[in-house]
Amino acid sequence: MLGLMRNTEGPVPARSLAGRLGEVRMDGELPRREDLAVVFDELDYQLGCQAYLWSLPLVSYAQWQLQHREVFGATNYDLVHYVSYRDRLGLITANATTPYILNFIDLGQTGSLVVELPPGPTAGGLSDFWQRECGILGEMGPDRGRGGKHLIVPPGQDLPDVDPSFYVHQATGMNVMFGFRTLDPDPQPSQALVDGVRITPFDGRPAPSTRIVSPDGRAWNGDQPRGLEYWVRLHEICQREIVDERDRFYQAMLRQLGIEKGKSFAPDARLVRILTEATAAGELMAQANSFAKRFPGALYWPDRHWDLVAQLDHSDQRGPGYDQLLERAAWFYEAVSFSEAMKSQTPGAGQAYLGSYTDAGGDWLDGARSYTLHIPANPPAKLFWSVTVYDIDTRCLIDNEQQRGDWGSRDAGLACNPDGSVDVYFGPAAPQGRESNWIQTLPGRHWFSYFRFYGPLEGYFDHRWKLGDITPVTAQTP
Repeated sequence: MLGLMRNTEGPVPARSLAGRLGEVRMDGELPRREDLAVVFDELDYQLGCQAYLWSLPLVSYAQWQLQHREVFGATNYDLVHYVSYRDRLGLITANATTPYILNFIDLGQTGSLVVELPPGPTAGGLSDFWQRECGILGEMGPDRGRGGKHLIVPPGQDLPDVDPSFYVHQATGMNVMFGFRTLDPDPQPSQALVDGVRITPFDGRPAPSTRIVSPDGRAWNGDQPRGLEYWVRLHEICQREIVDERDRFYQAMLRQLGIEKGKSFAPDARLVRILTEATAAGELMAQANSFAKRFPGALYWPDRHWDLVAQLDHSDQRGPGYDQLLERAAWFYEAVSFSEAMKSQTPGAGQAYLGSYTDAGGDWLDGARSYTLHIPANPPAKLFWSVTVYDIDTRCLIDNEQQRGDWGSRDAGLACNPDGSVDVYFGPAAPQGRESNWIQTLPGRHWFSYFRFYGPLEGYFDHRWKLGDITPVTAQTP
């Protein structure tokens, strides 16, 4: 009963509020009625900030899908083949070493469909627009590289009875990304594998032939839009998606912000202002959450400035007793796509990604300064390793005059030291005599770097092999 007792001795003193609600005038223990609008504005603003962080992976894929349709002219039945450096300039934290072949499919338009892969060394998968893996194809999938027909069934539909020649995948969303890589280093058979893929309706309806579409140097933008356009994209994809049980409270937030399934998005001037402010604040939170990670164990070596980039435990984004909201926001603000292979603990299998956002002294990496990175001999990667530079604002490959953003063990022109170690140089101008290992940065713009291990080995997992920090040239000893 003690918790129900009230103070009845005199008036309740006025509360003092700080921050965005500091201008609210109080009438005793309640806000003045004429100031309620300020309180509700703040409520909607906070809902917008949280909805922004929650929806980052969904809006990311929706934006990329829009680019496929409006910029490249790709249909549900086509594939877009990203080969050149310029092709990949719109792709968040793209690997600059290997090509991408992918498309975004709206199962609400196509119904169940079949992806037919030719036999050969490929690695591919399916993911929904929350970027959760829902199917594996190629050498790591059920076909084991032998090729075959993969049937993709929309969520909520019964799986059809099909002959054993089909591999059946139940999609976890109405929109899916299908993508794969060819693993043959010879470009001719690799291209033949790409040309051999077919995407067709399962029910036999006529459909356009599968085309291989090239970005062909066209400018495109795959990162999440800013301002009100973010919410326009979110509203549009929500019309075409199912609602997971875990997301019903977030859907209630969106409803308050004017985004509701089956209804148009027509925010008034007040809501436009609030949503625009929430997008800017949400992105600032996303930047801090990604580039200054505060997750336990994020720092890979205690005395180095390299983070374990992917903080997600599994592709389903679920932790023990909770869903990984901030871990998911950190990864999908700075990257796209996630698979279990990125968290492989089997030496020689999968990939590992480390990210550096600051120099050895903890300062943001500045495009006007010169830096070096020392890579000790024998990086523990079975297949290859690479170091890549990204623009901090777009999270895409750096768009420099050099039109190069990475160096790696597959590069024949990379100069090694006598002991097998490698020094990579970053800066606006090439260091004299070391041009072969240089990546050009842009004055006035910050950047960050990924170090990738393809097929990480024991020396990576047990932390015995240790990468150097990105070090300002002026801070180095002779």
